[in-house]
Amino acid sequence: MAQARVALALCALLLLHGVAWEARAASYTVGNSAGWDISADLQSWAAAKIFNVGDVLVFTYSKTHTLDEVDAAGFKSCSAANALLSSSDGNTTVPLTAGGDRYFICGHQMHCLGGMKLHVHVTSPAGSTTPGAPAGAPRASPGAALGPAGGTDDDAGIPRLDLGGSHRLGVVWPALATLWLCLAAALFA
Repeated sequence: MAQARVALALCALLLLHGVAWEARAASYTVGNSAGWDISADLQSWAAAKIFNVGDVLVFTYSKTHTLDEVDAAGFKSCSAANALLSSSDGNTTVPLTAGGDRYFICGHQMHCLGGMKLHVHVTSPAGSTTPGAPAGAPRASPGAALGPAGGTDDDAGIPRLDLGGSHRLGVVWPALATLWLCLAAALFA
């Protein structure tokens, strides 16, 4: 019986560690179903979220748009002249690797002036004093993920599977499976 308790305690620790590790990062599809587009209310979209170091922004857009990461001055003036990152492939993933402010615009100035720009503040982990935020290199999208917390992050508030949305809840099913396996191991030990 003592072995079963030790096994159960170890499983609980592994489960809690796994949940904490998986809950650290989220993947956000910028603009939800509208994507990186002039029709998206990007300011409202960003205001409803808390971005943390380790999260990922996924920009999906048509060939009529570009994605440029700029500094605060470039953001204010809608200028991509000194862009930190430029992409036009239609699917750009930007990891948020440091705390601070990040600024993104569409390189087509009329689109930017029309509201196609995004400012996000990235929160550093407690105790971290990382200043600024270096540009992240674009890379391929990590793939499908479960929708954000509550499952109602789309514009109409209807629960849905959001490909490329937040994956913070993606830990639920593996955590439950681990818990069941740990309980079975403890019962049969």
